[in-house]
Amino acid sequence: QVQLVETGGDSVQAGGSLRLSCTVSRSIYAGHCMAWFRQGPGKEREGIASIHIGRENTVVADSVKGRFTVSEDSVKDTVYLQMNSLRPEDTGMYLCAAILAYRGLCPLTPDDYTYWGQGTQVTVSS
Repeated sequence: QVQLVETGGDSVQAGGSLRLSCTVSRSIYAGHCMAWFRQGPGKEREGIASIHIGRENTVVADSVKGRFTVSEDSVKDTVYLQMNSLRPEDTGMYLCAAILAYRGLCPLTPDDYTYWGQGTQVTVSS
């Protein structure tokens, strides 16, 4: 069983920054896809950013492009989401997800992912 644990959520003012971490309970290798999703109050789960481990291929949603960056540290089995210039509409529960084998660019569709963390809350006030 693969477990993912997200940390780093907090309450911040608009314009602030946060870095979220997702640590995986097993080693992550090239070919694994990791992604960040968020779910705001009353909203559907939205794909934010994905990364193909070891290949440095990333996909970032248009809604956060230029503000959010996804990266990985396979030595620490951890994926990060650096969030800058935060806005109130970025508020939500941020979840990490994984697929253990995938070819091509990692998707931002929730149904494609097998393993999920419990999430970490991000609240941005104006």
